[in-house]
Amino acid sequence: MNKKKVLIIDDDARNIFALSATLKARSYVCLSRNGAPEAIELLRENDDIDIVLIDMMMPEMDGYEAIPIIKGLQNHAQTPVIAVTAQAMVGDREKCLAAGADGYISKPIDVDQLLLLLQKDNTDSDD
Repeated sequence: MNKKKVLIIDDDARNIFALSATLKARSYVCLSRNGAPEAIELLRENDDIDIVLIDMMMPEMDGYEAIPIIKGLQNHAQTPVIAVTAQAMVGDREKCLAAGADGYISKPIDVDQLLLLLQKDNTDSDD
């Protein structure tokens, strides 16, 4: 089985560290960027990223701006993008999905819920 490669986009190094540690312990390969512009550049140059986890609230370019750009990249139009947000307000899930996210999870992250989302997105892959 190929190890799934996950790109974590978050402006908080603590969140990147926690997510990476959790996913690496479950055999995911993790890459990270602390801003959407850098992450988009990485995605433009790499076809082998399987899943993107993106913080919706970041300076410079937030997830709502970044997701349509990511989905517009020819090599990542079908790559699942999961919105990660501390905003757990009514309507936030719908707003994230309307921006193009394939899934949504709120902080603090429930690891079991995250793994279910990742497995759901992995079921469509060609291993």
